[in-house]
Amino acid sequence: MVHPSIIAIDGPAASGKSTLGLRLAEALNYLFFDTGVMYRAVTWLALDRGIDIHEEAAVTALAEETPIDVAPASVGDGRACDVLVEGKDITWATRGRTVEANVSVVAAYAGVRKALSQQQRRIGQRGRIVMVGRDIGTVVLPEADLKIYLDASADERAKRRYEEIVRRSGKADFDDILAKVIERDRIDSTRDVAPLRAADDAVVLDSDKLTADEVFEQALALCK
Repeated sequence: MVHPSIIAIDGPAASGKSTLGLRLAEALNYLFFDTGVMYRAVTWLALDRGIDIHEEAAVTALAEETPIDVAPASVGDGRACDVLVEGKDITWATRGRTVEANVSVVAAYAGVRKALSQQQRRIGQRGRIVMVGRDIGTVVLPEADLKIYLDASADERAKRRYEEIVRRSGKADFDDILAKVIERDRIDSTRDVAPLRAADDAVVLDSDKLTADEVFEQALALCK
């Protein structure tokens, strides 16, 4: 059986893209690549080097000059992949709260998106990959063999994130989480470069009324 070699999954924040992408990659024995890790890597680098993330030119130069790669997980510590900057493993460093709070600003810069799109495309064209993001099917890999747009309402996505945080730390503010989800949607869908939208030939899956297992089964069926 021949499966699509390049699978692109797009959708808004907290729609379940990463969960779906990882499960598909494991089922197909493909590399799982959540492109958000690249924007996190640049954000972490800027913060680590004392660069003001609001200095668009400086942050863009950092993205243009720094080689970033993604590889299969080399350590069984819960990571989905390795994130490497100039050969250095910064996988977990990119998951900090400070990075989380600033990555939307960095991801909105046109120069950063252009530089990282080129790096993402380089990795994606290797094939046997499930690539997850917000502009994979529309900009990074418009030639992807299969494009999926995973959607869900802001309320449902905020609820999922709220429950995840409560399980992990025991406390969370739903209204605050919902406000952040809505603001992230606004930033992603209104930016001048590569705004969030479904590709014309993408299969749209609405996960509001579907379990994670049901979403996975529908996506896997599209791969056959």
